[in-house]
Amino acid sequence: MAITRVAQAWGRSNVWLLKVLVGTRVEIRGAERIPRGGLLIASKHQSFLETFVLIGCVEDPAVILKRELQWIPIWGWLTVKARMIPVHRGGPYALARMNRRAAAEAAAGRQIIIFPEGTRRPPGAEPAYRSGIRHLYTSLDKPCLPVALNSGVFWPRRHWLRRPGTVVIEFLDPIPPGLDRDVFSRRLEEAIETASARLLSEAEAELAAAGACARPALPRPASLD
Repeated sequence: MAITRVAQAWGRSNVWLLKVLVGTRVEIRGAERIPRGGLLIASKHQSFLETFVLIGCVEDPAVILKRELQWIPIWGWLTVKARMIPVHRGGPYALARMNRRAAAEAAAGRQIIIFPEGTRRPPGAEPAYRSGIRHLYTSLDKPCLPVALNSGVFWPRRHWLRRPGTVVIEFLDPIPPGLDRDVFSRRLEEAIETASARLLSEAEAELAAAGACARPALPRPASLD
């Protein structure tokens, strides 16, 4: 699809600009683990960076995104044209509608990209995986490819800061289809969180060697006084 190729080229240009202007490099590991054809990709989500890097790593991506994003002028229209998959929140049939759409796209050979926690999480924060990934895995009946990363160290969420260093995005071993939902959930979370913790340690060691602070402090809970 031509519009997908344009989006992938846009993503590659952003990676190049980050390297040239900021000194933030992107390293992809485990690309040889990506199966061909229809696939579910479940990625850790720490920054905006992975949203445009991942679409360039596979042949025909279909990203699951908030429906409201498709209301954005021009950009939202392009996501519709590229057959990205919107999540209609609030309705009783929203999850079933998303699953049917994703299953149809995966059956056509597309790679479905989802962020199982639903939103960006700071590096090192407690995981908060939602139930939608379990239902989607069952509906697609395709392999699930976990993705670990440490992007939030170098591009913190809700922050203007961009740090020089090496963002690592790592594709892990695929999880075969057909597992029990609970077994799948435990296997997915363990794989992503273990690898992301390892990548976080790598990033902190790199910044420490450069004399930089690794990451902003996590927000403190409100006082109960």
